[in-house]
Amino acid sequence: MDKLSKSELLEKCQQYGIIKCKSKTKLELIKLIETKIKEIEELEKIKELEEPKMNETKINEIKEIEYECKNEKKYKMIDLFAGTGAFSYAFHSTNKVDTVFANDLLESSKQIYELNNLCNLNVGNLIDIENETIPIFNILTAGFPCQPFSIAGLRRGFEDERSNVFWKILSIINHFNPEVIILENVKNLQSHDNGNTFNIITDELSKLNYYVKYEILNTSKITNIPQNRERIYIVGFKNEEICEKFNFDFPTVNNLPIQNFLEENVNAKYYYSNKYSVYNEIQENVVKHVNTNTIYQYRRYYTRENKNGVCPTLTANMGSGGHNVPLILDDVGIRKLTPRECFNLQGFPPEYKLPKLSDNKLYSLSGNAVSIPVVKLIAEKIMDILN
Repeated sequence: MDKLSKSELLEKCQQYGIIKCKSKTKLELIKLIETKIKEIEELEKIKELEEPKMNETKINEIKEIEYECKNEKKYKMIDLFAGTGAFSYAFHSTNKVDTVFANDLLESSKQIYELNNLCNLNVGNLIDIENETIPIFNILTAGFPCQPFSIAGLRRGFEDERSNVFWKILSIINHFNPEVIILENVKNLQSHDNGNTFNIITDELSKLNYYVKYEILNTSKITNIPQNRERIYIVGFKNEEICEKFNFDFPTVNNLPIQNFLEENVNAKYYYSNKYSVYNEIQENVVKHVNTNTIYQYRRYYTRENKNGVCPTLTANMGSGGHNVPLILDDVGIRKLTPRECFNLQGFPPEYKLPKLSDNKLYSLSGNAVSIPVVKLIAEKIMDILN
Protein backbone atom coordinates (compact mmCIF):
# COMPACT_ATOMS: atom_id res chain seq x y z
CA MET A 1 0.00 0.00 0.00
CA ASP A 2 2.88 2.38 0.82
CA LYS A 3 4.21 2.12 -2.72
CA LEU A 4 0.99 3.45 -4.27
CA SER A 5 0.79 7.07 -5.39
CA LYS A 6 -1.82 9.38 -3.94
CA SER A 7 -3.89 9.21 -7.13
CA GLU A 8 -3.81 5.41 -6.96
CA LEU A 9 -4.88 5.52 -3.31
CA LEU A 10 -7.76 7.83 -4.25
CA GLU A 11 -8.81 5.31 -6.89
CA LYS A 12 -8.83 2.59 -4.24
CA CYS A 13 -10.90 4.80 -1.97
CA GLN A 14 -13.42 5.13 -4.78
CA GLN A 15 -13.50 1.36 -5.27
CA TYR A 16 -14.26 0.84 -1.59
CA GLY A 17 -16.88 3.60 -1.49
CA ILE A 18 -14.78 5.93 0.69
CA ILE A 19 -15.78 9.55 0.00
CA LYS A 20 -14.57 13.04 0.91
CA CYS A 21 -10.95 11.98 0.99
CA LYS A 22 -9.35 14.10 -1.72
CA SER A 23 -7.70 16.41 0.80
CA LYS A 24 -6.26 13.59 2.93
CA THR A 25 -2.56 12.81 3.10
CA LYS A 26 -1.18 9.51 1.79
CA LEU A 27 -0.87 8.15 5.33
CA GLU A 28 -4.46 9.12 6.12
CA LEU A 29 -5.68 7.51 2.90
CA ILE A 30 -3.85 4.27 3.70
CA LYS A 31 -5.43 4.17 7.16
CA LEU A 32 -8.89 4.76 5.69
CA ILE A 33 -8.45 1.94 3.16
CA GLU A 34 -7.04 -0.50 5.72
CA THR A 35 -9.93 0.25 8.09
CA LYS A 36 -12.44 -0.29 5.29
CA ILE A 37 -10.84 -3.61 4.32
CA LYS A 38 -11.06 -4.81 7.94
CA GLU A 39 -14.73 -3.81 8.07
CA ILE A 40 -15.45 -5.79 4.89
CA GLU A 41 -13.60 -8.84 6.22
CA GLU A 42 -15.58 -8.71 9.47
CA LEU A 43 -18.86 -8.43 7.58
CA GLU A 44 -17.92 -11.42 5.44
CA LYS A 45 -17.19 -13.48 8.56
CA ILE A 46 -20.56 -12.55 10.04
CA LYS A 47 -22.29 -13.36 6.76
CA GLU A 48 -20.68 -16.80 6.63
CA LEU A 49 -21.87 -17.56 10.14
CA GLU A 50 -25.41 -16.32 9.54
CA GLU A 51 -25.98 -17.60 6.00
CA PRO A 52 -27.80 -20.95 6.03
CA LYS A 53 -26.36 -23.70 3.87
CA MET A 54 -28.37 -25.38 1.15
CA ASN A 55 -29.85 -28.43 2.88
CA GLU A 56 -32.27 -31.15 1.87
CA THR A 57 -35.25 -29.11 3.06
CA LYS A 58 -34.23 -26.13 0.97
CA ILE A 59 -33.70 -28.30 -2.10
CA ASN A 60 -37.19 -29.75 -1.69
CA GLU A 61 -38.65 -26.26 -1.28
CA ILE A 62 -37.17 -25.19 -4.60
CA LYS A 63 -38.28 -28.42 -6.25
CA GLU A 64 -41.85 -28.06 -5.05
CA ILE A 65 -42.40 -24.44 -6.18
CA GLU A 66 -45.64 -24.17 -8.17
CA TYR A 67 -44.61 -21.91 -11.05
CA GLU A 68 -47.55 -19.80 -12.16
CA CYS A 69 -45.93 -19.34 -15.53
CA LYS A 70 -46.03 -23.01 -16.61
CA ASN A 71 -47.69 -23.58 -19.98
CA GLU A 72 -47.04 -26.80 -21.86
CA LYS A 73 -47.57 -25.10 -25.26
CA LYS A 74 -44.79 -22.59 -24.70
CA TYR A 75 -41.02 -22.81 -24.58
CA LYS A 76 -39.68 -22.95 -21.05
CA MET A 77 -36.92 -20.59 -20.01
CA ILE A 78 -34.69 -20.10 -16.99
CA ASP A 79 -33.47 -16.61 -16.11
CA LEU A 80 -30.14 -16.63 -14.25
CA PHE A 81 -28.81 -13.46 -12.58
CA ALA A 82 -32.34 -12.30 -13.27
CA GLY A 83 -31.92 -8.81 -11.83
CA THR A 84 -34.86 -6.68 -12.93
CA GLY A 85 -36.41 -9.44 -15.04
CA ALA A 86 -35.63 -7.75 -18.36
CA PHE A 87 -34.75 -11.03 -20.11
CA SER A 88 -37.98 -12.66 -18.93
CA TYR A 89 -40.09 -9.65 -19.84
CA ALA A 90 -38.62 -9.49 -23.34
CA PHE A 91 -39.11 -13.20 -24.04
CA HIS A 92 -42.60 -13.21 -22.53
CA SER A 93 -43.53 -10.42 -24.93
CA THR A 94 -43.23 -12.90 -27.83
CA ASN A 95 -46.12 -14.89 -26.27
CA LYS A 96 -44.13 -18.04 -26.99
CA VAL A 97 -42.07 -18.34 -23.78
CA ASP A 98 -42.69 -18.78 -20.05
CA THR A 99 -40.06 -18.54 -17.33
CA VAL A 100 -40.03 -21.65 -15.13
CA PHE A 101 -37.07 -20.76 -12.91
CA ALA A 102 -35.31 -17.53 -11.97
CA ASN A 103 -32.41 -16.87 -9.64
CA ASP A 104 -30.52 -13.91 -8.26
CA LEU A 105 -28.42 -13.09 -5.20
CA LEU A 106 -30.41 -10.01 -4.26
CA GLU A 107 -33.67 -9.76 -2.38
CA SER A 108 -34.34 -6.53 -4.31
CA SER A 109 -34.39 -8.58 -7.52
CA LYS A 110 -37.01 -10.89 -6.07
CA GLN A 111 -39.15 -7.89 -5.16
CA ILE A 112 -39.13 -6.27 -8.60
CA TYR A 113 -39.34 -9.61 -10.43
CA GLU A 114 -42.37 -10.87 -8.55
CA LEU A 115 -44.05 -7.45 -8.37
CA ASN A 116 -44.27 -7.64 -12.17
CA ASN A 117 -45.64 -11.21 -12.12
CA LEU A 118 -42.82 -12.70 -14.17
CA CYS A 119 -42.31 -15.85 -12.09
CA ASN A 120 -41.24 -16.85 -8.59
CA LEU A 121 -37.60 -15.96 -8.04
CA ASN A 122 -35.21 -17.98 -5.92
CA VAL A 123 -32.79 -15.81 -3.91
CA GLY A 124 -29.38 -17.34 -3.32
CA ASN A 125 -25.98 -18.13 -4.72
CA LEU A 126 -26.38 -19.99 -8.01
CA ILE A 127 -23.36 -22.15 -7.17
CA ASP A 128 -25.23 -23.58 -4.16
CA ILE A 129 -28.23 -24.71 -6.22
CA GLU A 130 -28.33 -28.37 -7.21
CA ASN A 131 -28.93 -28.81 -10.94
CA GLU A 132 -31.54 -31.48 -10.19
CA THR A 133 -33.76 -28.89 -8.47
CA ILE A 134 -34.09 -26.77 -11.61
CA PRO A 135 -37.15 -27.53 -13.80
CA ILE A 136 -36.61 -28.77 -17.37
CA PHE A 137 -36.24 -25.90 -19.84
CA ASN A 138 -35.49 -25.07 -23.50
CA ILE A 139 -33.90 -21.62 -23.21
CA LEU A 140 -31.28 -20.29 -20.79
CA THR A 141 -30.51 -16.61 -20.33
CA ALA A 142 -27.77 -15.22 -18.11
CA GLY A 143 -26.42 -11.70 -17.74
CA PHE A 144 -23.62 -13.03 -15.56
CA PRO A 145 -21.50 -10.67 -13.38
CA CYS A 146 -19.56 -8.19 -15.46
CA GLN A 147 -17.26 -6.73 -12.79
CA PRO A 148 -14.44 -9.25 -13.35
CA PHE A 149 -14.25 -8.19 -17.02
CA SER A 150 -15.38 -4.56 -16.96
CA ILE A 151 -13.15 -1.65 -17.94
CA ALA A 152 -14.53 0.12 -14.87
CA GLY A 153 -13.64 -2.80 -12.61
CA LEU A 154 -10.35 -4.46 -11.71
CA ARG A 155 -10.45 -6.65 -14.85
CA ARG A 156 -9.31 -9.77 -13.01
CA GLY A 157 -11.40 -12.07 -15.21
CA PHE A 158 -11.35 -15.72 -14.21
CA GLU A 159 -9.14 -14.86 -11.22
CA ASP A 160 -12.15 -13.11 -9.69
CA GLU A 161 -14.33 -15.44 -7.60
CA ARG A 162 -17.45 -13.90 -9.14
CA SER A 163 -16.48 -15.36 -12.52
CA ASN A 164 -16.68 -18.85 -11.04
CA VAL A 165 -20.39 -18.68 -11.77
CA PHE A 166 -19.58 -19.12 -15.46
CA TRP A 167 -18.51 -22.68 -14.73
CA LYS A 168 -21.78 -23.21 -12.87
CA ILE A 169 -23.67 -21.96 -15.93
CA LEU A 170 -21.75 -24.50 -18.04
CA SER A 171 -22.69 -27.22 -15.54
CA ILE A 172 -26.39 -26.35 -15.88
CA ILE A 173 -26.14 -26.25 -19.67
CA ASN A 174 -24.39 -29.62 -19.72
CA HIS A 175 -27.04 -31.12 -17.44
CA PHE A 176 -30.08 -29.95 -19.44
CA ASN A 177 -28.81 -29.40 -23.02
CA PRO A 178 -31.23 -26.52 -23.76
CA GLU A 179 -31.99 -25.63 -27.37
CA VAL A 180 -30.86 -22.01 -26.96
CA ILE A 181 -28.56 -20.10 -24.61
CA ILE A 182 -28.17 -16.31 -24.44
CA LEU A 183 -25.35 -14.77 -22.41
CA GLU A 184 -24.79 -11.04 -21.90
CA ASN A 185 -21.82 -9.10 -20.57
CA VAL A 186 -19.79 -5.92 -20.98
CA LYS A 187 -18.13 -5.40 -24.36
CA ASN A 188 -14.70 -5.62 -22.71
CA LEU A 189 -15.29 -9.34 -22.24
CA GLN A 190 -14.23 -9.87 -25.85
CA SER A 191 -10.86 -8.13 -25.46
CA HIS A 192 -10.10 -9.10 -21.85
CA ASP A 193 -6.70 -10.76 -21.43
CA ASN A 194 -5.96 -10.29 -25.15
CA GLY A 195 -9.04 -12.29 -26.05
CA ASN A 196 -8.10 -15.36 -24.01
CA THR A 197 -11.09 -15.05 -21.66
CA PHE A 198 -13.55 -14.85 -24.53
CA ASN A 199 -11.89 -17.76 -26.32
CA ILE A 200 -12.27 -19.90 -23.19
CA ILE A 201 -15.99 -19.08 -23.04
CA THR A 202 -16.69 -19.88 -26.71
CA ASP A 203 -14.45 -22.97 -26.65
CA GLU A 204 -16.25 -24.36 -23.60
CA LEU A 205 -19.62 -23.84 -25.28
CA SER A 206 -18.32 -25.57 -28.41
CA LYS A 207 -17.22 -28.54 -26.29
CA LEU A 208 -20.86 -28.85 -25.21
CA ASN A 209 -21.80 -29.00 -28.92
CA TYR A 210 -23.22 -25.49 -29.23
CA TYR A 211 -22.96 -23.40 -32.37
CA VAL A 212 -22.24 -19.85 -31.27
CA LYS A 213 -22.73 -16.36 -32.68
CA TYR A 214 -21.94 -13.12 -30.87
CA GLU A 215 -22.06 -9.37 -31.37
CA ILE A 216 -21.53 -6.12 -29.47
CA LEU A 217 -24.83 -4.24 -29.63
CA ASN A 218 -25.41 -0.60 -28.69
CA THR A 219 -28.83 0.32 -27.32
CA SER A 220 -28.66 3.79 -28.91
CA LYS A 221 -27.95 2.36 -32.38
CA ILE A 222 -30.60 -0.33 -32.82
CA THR A 223 -33.45 1.02 -30.66
CA ASN A 224 -35.06 4.42 -30.15
CA ILE A 225 -33.68 4.56 -26.59
CA PRO A 226 -31.06 7.35 -26.28
CA GLN A 227 -28.56 5.52 -24.07
CA ASN A 228 -25.02 4.67 -25.14
CA ARG A 229 -24.92 1.10 -23.85
CA GLU A 230 -22.59 -1.38 -25.54
CA ARG A 231 -22.95 -4.97 -24.43
CA ILE A 232 -21.84 -8.25 -25.94
CA TYR A 233 -24.50 -10.87 -26.57
CA ILE A 234 -23.51 -14.51 -27.07
CA VAL A 235 -26.18 -16.77 -28.54
CA GLY A 236 -25.68 -20.52 -28.77
CA PHE A 237 -27.84 -23.10 -30.56
CA LYS A 238 -27.82 -26.87 -30.28
CA ASN A 239 -28.92 -27.11 -33.92
CA GLU A 240 -26.42 -25.91 -36.54
CA GLU A 241 -29.07 -25.19 -39.18
CA ILE A 242 -31.03 -23.00 -36.79
CA CYS A 243 -27.82 -21.19 -35.83
CA GLU A 244 -27.13 -20.47 -39.50
CA LYS A 245 -30.51 -18.75 -39.78
CA PHE A 246 -29.80 -16.42 -36.86
CA ASN A 247 -27.93 -13.13 -37.15
CA PHE A 248 -27.53 -9.81 -35.35
CA ASP A 249 -28.47 -7.72 -38.38
CA PHE A 250 -30.72 -5.12 -36.81
CA PRO A 251 -31.36 -1.81 -38.62
CA THR A 252 -30.11 1.49 -37.20
CA VAL A 253 -32.91 3.44 -35.51
CA ASN A 254 -33.26 7.15 -34.74
CA ASN A 255 -33.41 7.94 -31.03
CA LEU A 256 -36.26 9.69 -29.31
CA PRO A 257 -35.40 12.95 -27.48
CA ILE A 258 -34.10 12.55 -23.93
CA GLN A 259 -37.02 14.63 -22.65
CA ASN A 260 -39.41 11.86 -23.70
CA PHE A 261 -37.98 9.71 -20.91
CA LEU A 262 -38.18 12.28 -18.10
CA GLU A 263 -40.72 12.58 -15.33
CA GLU A 264 -42.76 15.65 -14.49
CA ASN A 265 -42.88 17.26 -11.04
CA VAL A 266 -39.64 15.70 -9.82
CA ASN A 267 -39.01 15.59 -6.07
CA ALA A 268 -36.72 18.36 -4.79
CA LYS A 269 -34.30 15.78 -3.33
CA TYR A 270 -32.92 15.07 -6.81
CA TYR A 271 -31.82 18.69 -7.36
CA TYR A 272 -28.37 20.03 -6.46
CA SER A 273 -27.83 23.10 -4.31
CA ASN A 274 -24.90 24.79 -2.57
CA LYS A 275 -25.23 22.32 0.33
CA TYR A 276 -23.44 19.79 -1.88
CA SER A 277 -19.64 19.91 -1.97
CA VAL A 278 -19.67 19.27 -5.74
CA TYR A 279 -22.17 22.04 -6.47
CA ASN A 280 -19.70 24.61 -7.77
CA GLU A 281 -18.10 22.07 -10.11
CA ILE A 282 -21.49 20.98 -11.41
CA GLN A 283 -22.96 24.48 -11.71
CA GLU A 284 -19.95 25.67 -13.70
CA ASN A 285 -20.20 22.86 -16.25
CA VAL A 286 -23.88 21.91 -16.55
CA VAL A 287 -25.01 24.84 -18.68
CA LYS A 288 -27.17 23.47 -21.53
CA HIS A 289 -30.87 22.85 -20.98
CA VAL A 290 -32.08 19.30 -21.47
CA ASN A 291 -34.38 20.54 -24.24
CA THR A 292 -31.19 20.82 -26.34
CA ASN A 293 -30.93 17.04 -25.91
CA THR A 294 -27.91 17.47 -23.67
CA ILE A 295 -27.13 15.28 -20.69
CA TYR A 296 -24.08 15.38 -18.42
CA GLN A 297 -22.30 12.93 -16.17
CA TYR A 298 -20.50 13.53 -12.88
CA ARG A 299 -17.44 11.27 -12.74
CA ARG A 300 -15.52 11.22 -9.46
CA TYR A 301 -14.00 14.72 -9.54
CA TYR A 302 -15.30 16.33 -12.72
CA THR A 303 -18.37 16.86 -14.87
CA ARG A 304 -18.49 16.12 -18.57
CA GLU A 305 -21.03 16.78 -21.30
CA ASN A 306 -22.14 13.81 -23.35
CA LYS A 307 -21.79 15.41 -26.76
CA ASN A 308 -23.51 12.73 -28.84
CA GLY A 309 -27.01 13.62 -27.67
CA VAL A 310 -27.63 10.42 -25.73
CA CYS A 311 -27.44 9.36 -22.10
CA PRO A 312 -24.06 7.93 -21.03
CA THR A 313 -24.03 4.28 -19.99
CA LEU A 314 -26.11 3.80 -16.85
CA THR A 315 -24.16 2.00 -14.13
CA ALA A 316 -24.98 0.19 -10.90
CA ASN A 317 -23.12 2.74 -8.76
CA MET A 318 -25.09 5.79 -9.93
CA GLY A 319 -26.57 6.23 -6.48
CA SER A 320 -23.47 5.74 -4.36
CA GLY A 321 -20.65 8.17 -3.77
CA GLY A 322 -21.60 10.54 -6.57
CA HIS A 323 -19.86 8.44 -9.25
CA ASN A 324 -21.23 8.09 -12.81
CA VAL A 325 -24.31 10.19 -12.02
CA PRO A 326 -26.26 11.36 -15.11
CA LEU A 327 -27.19 15.05 -14.74
CA ILE A 328 -29.55 17.38 -16.57
CA LEU A 329 -30.51 21.05 -16.40
CA ASP A 330 -34.27 21.58 -16.52
CA ASP A 331 -36.56 24.55 -15.81
CA VAL A 332 -36.08 24.15 -12.05
CA GLY A 333 -32.33 23.60 -11.89
CA ILE A 334 -29.61 20.95 -12.09
CA ARG A 335 -30.58 17.47 -11.00
CA LYS A 336 -29.73 13.82 -11.32
CA LEU A 337 -31.95 11.42 -13.19
CA THR A 338 -34.54 9.73 -11.00
CA PRO A 339 -34.62 5.92 -10.67
CA ARG A 340 -37.79 5.80 -12.78
CA GLU A 341 -36.06 7.78 -15.53
CA CYS A 342 -33.14 5.36 -15.47
CA PHE A 343 -35.56 2.46 -15.96
CA ASN A 344 -37.18 4.44 -18.79
CA LEU A 345 -33.77 4.78 -20.45
CA GLN A 346 -33.33 1.01 -20.20
CA GLY A 347 -36.55 0.57 -22.17
CA PHE A 348 -38.79 -0.55 -19.32
CA PRO A 349 -42.39 0.43 -20.13
CA PRO A 350 -44.36 2.84 -17.91
CA GLU A 351 -46.48 -0.02 -16.57
CA TYR A 352 -43.39 -1.85 -15.27
CA LYS A 353 -43.70 -1.47 -11.51
CA LEU A 354 -40.86 -0.42 -9.21
CA PRO A 355 -40.87 -1.78 -5.64
CA LYS A 356 -40.58 0.42 -2.59
CA LEU A 357 -36.81 0.29 -2.21
CA SER A 358 -34.13 2.89 -1.49
CA ASP A 359 -33.01 4.99 -4.44
CA ASN A 360 -29.56 3.38 -4.22
CA LYS A 361 -31.04 -0.09 -4.74
CA LEU A 362 -33.23 1.09 -7.59
CA TYR A 363 -30.27 2.80 -9.29
CA SER A 364 -28.29 -0.40 -8.89
CA LEU A 365 -31.08 -2.53 -10.36
CA SER A 366 -31.49 -0.25 -13.38
CA GLY A 367 -27.74 0.09 -13.95
CA ASN A 368 -27.25 -3.69 -13.93
CA ALA A 369 -30.19 -4.37 -16.23
CA VAL A 370 -30.15 -5.30 -19.88
CA SER A 371 -32.03 -2.95 -22.22
CA ILE A 372 -35.42 -4.50 -22.85
CA PRO A 373 -35.76 -3.36 -26.51
CA VAL A 374 -32.39 -4.92 -27.39
CA VAL A 375 -33.32 -8.27 -25.84
CA LYS A 376 -36.74 -8.11 -27.52
CA LEU A 377 -35.05 -7.85 -30.92
CA ILE A 378 -32.98 -10.95 -30.14
CA ALA A 379 -35.92 -12.83 -28.60
CA GLU A 380 -38.26 -12.13 -31.53
CA LYS A 381 -35.68 -13.27 -34.06
CA ILE A 382 -34.91 -16.46 -32.13
CA MET A 383 -38.56 -17.37 -31.65
CA ASP A 384 -39.37 -16.72 -35.32
CA ILE A 385 -36.59 -19.15 -36.28
CA LEU A 386 -37.63 -21.81 -33.74
CA ASN A 387 -41.24 -21.66 -34.89
